[in-house]
Amino acid sequence: MPPRQRLDPADRRAQLLAVGARLFAVHPYEDVLMEDVARQAGVSRALLYRHFASKHELFAAVYQQAADQLLTDTRLDPADSLLEQLVQGMDVHLDYFIANRHAVLAANRVLAGDPVIQTIMTGELDALRARLLTVLPLADEAAREAVSGVLKSWLVFVQVLVVDWLTKETCTRTELRDVCVGAVLGALRPLLPAGPALD
Repeated sequence: MPPRQRLDPADRRAQLLAVGARLFAVHPYEDVLMEDVARQAGVSRALLYRHFASKHELFAAVYQQAADQLLTDTRLDPADSLLEQLVQGMDVHLDYFIANRHAVLAANRVLAGDPVIQTIMTGELDALRARLLTVLPLADEAAREAVSGVLKSWLVFVQVLVVDWLTKETCTRTELRDVCVGAVLGALRPLLPAGPALD
């Protein structure tokens, strides 16, 4: 174990999250041991457990941090076309999913029924849907409700499709992105006014 570096609690937590994120990204969930996290962080197991009571708690914190960062990195700017916004958002998410394949598969397969992980996922998807609703040309409240339902279903479609693709890559990354973007543009077309928004 490398010599322990003295850090304040917030910096120590950030360090442990970074080590945990790195390990969960490259190893299946079941292969990541708290002992490995402690060793790579240069701390005792007791110190690690003071910050995170279990591997599950550490993983949940890592996944929440990733969800927050994905929302920050997803730029929804009304100055851009809807197509540009969707492509940018999909690119941000696919970059993360590919770089963190094992963490994504753990959240969606190993821990699929876990209420904490599901709450994190649902929170991010709801935030993305709410942000998309703010940049779409909606005629009235009825249109908003209809589009909201389509977006909710589309985000789940994307989640399932991408997780399956991470398990077995049946097309290229670009094709996957374009399928996802094309699916929502096609689904929204009957609900939005004709014009440049969907072109």
